[in-house]
Amino acid sequence: MSTDDEPQAPGTEPSGAPGKPGRAASRRAARSASGRVHLPAHKLRWGLLAVAVGAIVAALVTMFISGFRSSNGLEAHDPASPQIGGRAGTAFGSAKPGDCLSWTNAKTLDLSKVNCADKHLFEVTSDIDLSLYPGREFGPGSRFPDSLRFAELRDEHCTPAAAAYLGGRLDPRGRYVVGMINPGEPGWRNGDRTIRCGLQLVSATGNATQQTVGQVRDSDQSRVFESGTCIGISQGLPTNEPVDCAKPHAYEVMSVVDLGTHFTGAPPNNADQDKYMQDECARASDEYLGGQDALINKTLTIFWDNLDTRSWLVGSHRLSCLVGKGTQDGFSTITGSVKGDVLIDGQAPVPPPNSGRSTPSPLPGAPPAPIPPQPR
Repeated sequence: MSTDDEPQAPGTEPSGAPGKPGRAASRRAARSASGRVHLPAHKLRWGLLAVAVGAIVAALVTMFISGFRSSNGLEAHDPASPQIGGRAGTAFGSAKPGDCLSWTNAKTLDLSKVNCADKHLFEVTSDIDLSLYPGREFGPGSRFPDSLRFAELRDEHCTPAAAAYLGGRLDPRGRYVVGMINPGEPGWRNGDRTIRCGLQLVSATGNATQQTVGQVRDSDQSRVFESGTCIGISQGLPTNEPVDCAKPHAYEVMSVVDLGTHFTGAPPNNADQDKYMQDECARASDEYLGGQDALINKTLTIFWDNLDTRSWLVGSHRLSCLVGKGTQDGFSTITGSVKGDVLIDGQAPVPPPNSGRSTPSPLPGAPPAPIPPQPR
């Protein structure tokens, strides 16, 4: 999405937007030669971007709040040790920038160092000793900061640290988000004032159990999932978390498209991306579902996101072709892979009249598709 294409809540208009879609919007919602409606990413502001990107920031704060409710908080210590002494003898205390960490218990964070080539949950970008800062806030005997203060410290120190670690190549709308691990309240009482900044994958529901492989600096940060992946749903909106397709989900990934193989010069604008993705996703739909009749009979819609200039310039060039069904307020709940029999909101889909055209429900933010004329 473009930098000025910010998420809007359902039922609202962005500042200065006209009450009706203009010609450009009408063209973007136009049918393809096959009779299908392809809805580009600017129609998905609320359903896709607001959840998959914007809500992640809130999810991180939620992680802090839920973690600090216990006396141990986000404590990092050796569970075999009978005494909690801050950094000494722990993976937390010895972790350096470039190290990768994992854990099995999200409440106590029983951290262990792992090879970054293996599955892990957190890549360290910097360690910051708060005791070196002037003033009494972090001095001896100071109170353990609350969740909001730690969130401020993360934004103040960890966000620029991540940018520096990646040489300025952090995709603000990519797969990875900036995270932080603190020493925990017991460690704080023992004088540990070190925080570890890092990069991790977090779902829109605040789940920090998504593993990744390889270091971020060597990875494509595009927010894509492999073909055949289904993305969960919560309260009618995507969770950005893969689930078994047999379970309720918002949409399914049909293919991943590398726009860098087609656009080799300046970052492509949204209109050029949409034109290219419409052809690619139509082809992917025919191959993935076994023909356009399957898409029509299951009353589904294909759609995609857009890449903004900032993402493109740091090397994120891939987008996913997705298939799902929208409602006025979000997404319908789909059960089962679209390759086979599916239920939509608990019911088997009813194929439209055999007019040769389909009228799938538009995804969030999209104008309703025109009703095709019925055969006489």
